Amino acid sequence: QVQLVESGGGLVQAGGSLRLSCTASGRTFSSYAMGWFRQAPGKEREFVAGITWSGGGTYYADSVKGRFTISRDNAKNTVYLQMNSLKPADTAVYYCAAGPFAGATGIHGYDYWGQGTQVTVSS
Repeated sequence: QVQLVESGGGLVQAGGSLRLSCTASGRTFSSYAMGWFRQAPGKEREFVAGITWSGGGTYYADSVKGRFTISRDNAKNTVYLQMNSLKPADTAVYYCAAGPFAGATGIHGYDYWGQGTQVTVSS
């Protein structure tokens, strides 16, 4: 089992920045690929960014490419999502997830999920 806890969400104006963190406990964090997803009201949960076990590979949804950066610190059992140039369309609950498959962009590619953290971007 892996337990994931997100933090760092909040209210920010358009054009601003936030950094989300997700800390893992339980089984070996470094053996999992990690991902960030988001879900806006009335919409399906969508992939945002992912990172391989070692952190050597990253991948992004087109909607956030060039604005968001995913990273991980395996010594701290933590994955981060740096979000810059935020837009109102980025408003959502953000979830981190852990899974065995590097490069997975669908929810079924991940086995463990956090409880989510709210990000609200005002115009």
